[in-house]
Amino acid sequence: MKRPEPVQLVKQRRDATLEKLVSGVPYIQFLGIRFDRRGDELTGILPYDDKLIGNPMLPALHGGVTAAFLEVTAIIELSWGMIWQDMEAGKFDHYADMRPKLPKTIDFTVDYLRSGLPRDAYARARINRSGRRYASVHVEAWQDNRTRLFAQGTGHFLMPARDE
Repeated sequence: MKRPEPVQLVKQRRDATLEKLVSGVPYIQFLGIRFDRRGDELTGILPYDDKLIGNPMLPALHGGVTAAFLEVTAIIELSWGMIWQDMEAGKFDHYADMRPKLPKTIDFTVDYLRSGLPRDAYARARINRSGRRYASVHVEAWQDNRTRLFAQGTGHFLMPARDE
């Protein structure tokens, strides 16, 4: 009977895989977006920075930053779902060979529900449908209170071909 893998190794593999996935996109680094992982659930985190302000008179987060945050969260959630089984099976050799192709945005619609305040923002994506060629994702963003969204978005994505 095969012994279960030590929990620390599982956590290290998941964290390293997520870091590799996120670090491969320079725009994510520019915006400072991070991801908090709890099991297979991801929460996008957009730490506040003065460069993210669009209207200094309010001040409010720039609408383009908000849209990018939502879209990035959706793409990383889709990618995370695509690589989960391979990662759990240990198919990545020390994370060096993991270079997943990211889904391509077909369209992305954002609903700005209120101004994004000058503070950290959080987002979670829910995959509505994910097939071999197409995926639909809904994303919600909030700041201080999970029930008071400041933006939400829906996107459709072209999925990369899976290497069989």
